Amino acid sequence: MKKQTTIRRYGKQHTKPKCSRIFAELPQTPVRAVKALGEAALEDDALAKVTQRLSTVKIQDENTPPPDAVEPVKRPRGRPRTSKAGPKEPTKCQTPQVVLTPAGFTKSEPPAEPLAQAQGQDLKVLSWAEVCPPGDGIVKIAEASYAEVYRVTNARGTSIIKVIRMESPIKPQTKAQEKFGLVDEEPHSEADLMGELKISEWLADIPGFVVYKERYIVQGKACREVLETHQAFHKKLKRQDPDRLQFYPSPSRYLDGTKFLVVELGDAGTALEDFELTTADQLWDIFFHVTVALARAEAHIEFEVRRVRNLDGETPPLTDPLSQHRDLHEGNLCIRRTGDPIPAERRNRSGYFGFSGLEITILDYGLSRACPDYENEDSVPVAYDMERDLSLFTSEHAAQCEVYRQMRSFLLRGDRVCLPPKSHRKPYEEGIDGPIDWKQHEPYTNVLWLAYTYRYMTDNFRGPKKELNAFKRLTKELWLYLNPKADDSVPGFESASDVVRFAVESGWIEEGQLMGGREEAERSILSVLVDDGPNVDETGIADLSLRRTPRRSCPRIVQKA
Repeated sequence: MKKQTTIRRYGKQHTKPKCSRIFAELPQTPVRAVKALGEAALEDDALAKVTQRLSTVKIQDENTPPPDAVEPVKRPRGRPRTSKAGPKEPTKCQTPQVVLTPAGFTKSEPPAEPLAQAQGQDLKVLSWAEVCPPGDGIVKIAEASYAEVYRVTNARGTSIIKVIRMESPIKPQTKAQEKFGLVDEEPHSEADLMGELKISEWLADIPGFVVYKERYIVQGKACREVLETHQAFHKKLKRQDPDRLQFYPSPSRYLDGTKFLVVELGDAGTALEDFELTTADQLWDIFFHVTVALARAEAHIEFEVRRVRNLDGETPPLTDPLSQHRDLHEGNLCIRRTGDPIPAERRNRSGYFGFSGLEITILDYGLSRACPDYENEDSVPVAYDMERDLSLFTSEHAAQCEVYRQMRSFLLRGDRVCLPPKSHRKPYEEGIDGPIDWKQHEPYTNVLWLAYTYRYMTDNFRGPKKELNAFKRLTKELWLYLNPKADDSVPGFESASDVVRFAVESGWIEEGQLMGGREEAERSILSVLVDDGPNVDETGIADLSLRRTPRRSCPRIVQKA
C-alpha cells in the first residue's frame, strides 16, 4: 500500500458537505415483536392514526414562541412480561406520540469491505510523524476497552483519534517493565473491530453522537511526541491511583512493522466528569440531550448503548475483575458550550429545556448493539457478546457494575429485579426467550443508563442546593418511572423514546425543539466526498417518500415480578 506523505490537518473544514446531516426519525418505541399479532390488530391500534401526524422539531437554545401546552399523561400500569407465554393483546396506549422527522434522510449503509479497504480503495498508511508533525499538539486522554485515545490539535482545529493495535509485531517487555507490572492489551483482529466501526458510521448522521471523520492505518515506530504524552498520562494516573495497572504497551516498543487502526473523530468537548455542574439548566439540558440522542438512535438503528465508558482510563477490565480501577467517571458523555445561557428574564417560552447553551455528545460504542435495517428480516444486528466475559456482571468494584447486572437480569427475567453477582456465573444462561443473546433488541438497557446518568448528575451537582431541590421536585415522577429499584406497583419506561414523550407531555420540552440536523459536518482532509443527498426543495424539506414509516407498536410497562 502506498504511503501518504501529506501533512495531517485536524478540525472541520470551512466548506459544507453536499448534503446536510439530518436527524433520524423517532417512531413509537421499538419493542420485542409479538409474533402472533396480526395486521388487523395493528389497524385498530390508536397509535396507527397518531403516527400519521409528523411533527418537525429542532434542538435549539434560542427563544421560540411556545406551542399549545401538552398535558402530562400518567402511564397506566401494565402487567410484567412472562416467560414464553402465548401472544397477548396489545395494551391501548393513549399517550400522544412525538415523531421526530428529518428534513431529509439518507441512511448510512454498513461498510461491507474489510478494515484494509475503504470506499473500494486501500486505507491510507501513515507514519506517526505524519499523524502528528512538529508543531502539532498531541495529548493522550484515555484508555478505552479497545483503544488508546488522543486529542490532536493544530492550526485547523482539533480531532480525537482512537488508536487500536492490530495483529503485528512489537518489542517484548523489558525486565523493568515486567517488574513494573505492565499488562499488555492484546492486539485485535478485524472481526473484533468491525462492530464498533460500523456503529460509529451508522450514528454519524444523528446529532448527539460523535462525528466520524476517517479511518486509516498508522505503521512504524512512534515519534517523540507520542512517547512523551504516553508517559505523562501514566505518571498522572499513578499519582491518582498508585495501584493502577498500565494496559497498553509503551510506544518505545513499536517496531517498523507495528500497525494500528486509527479512527478519527470530531472533538466533543469536555467530559462530564470534568465539567462542574452549577445550574439546574445544565441538569435539564445534559439529561435530555442524551435522552433525545438515544431515542433517535433507537429509531434509526435500534441502538442500545449498553455500557457507559469513560475517557480517563477508568474502564472496568474485560478479563481481570481484580484489576484496580477507580469508580466510573462519566467521560463518554462530553459537553461543549455552543451559546450563552439564557437568563430567566429573557425567556419567552415555557419549558425547561434548551437554556444552558450546552451541546452534548456521546462517545464510544465498543459494547453497544445496533441494527442498520431492522425492518428487513435479513438484516443482521451488530452487538458485542457480553457473555464472553462474565466478570462484567460479577465484579462489584464500581457503581456501573450494578447496571451491567441489571441489564443481564432483564434478559433473564424480563423485569426490574436485579440478580446478585453470584447469579451471573453461567454464560448463555436460559432466559425468558431462550439462551441469552445480546443481539436481541432491548431498549430498556438505555433506560438503565439514563437512570444512572440522572443519579450521577444529582449526586455531583455543585450549584445552589435550592436549584437542585427544585430540579428533583419537578422530576420526581420522571425518576419514579426511571428508577430501576422502584416499588413493584410502579410502572417504568421501556425506552429512551418513552422518556422523550413523557418530557413533551409534561411541558418540559416543546415539540418545536426536537428537529433539525447537523449544520456542518466535521471532515478529515483524507475523507472521501459524500454522495449527493436526497432531493430537497427550496424550503430545505426533503421528499416525504424518503422518510421511513414509523413502526406501530404498543409500549410495554416494565415492572418487577
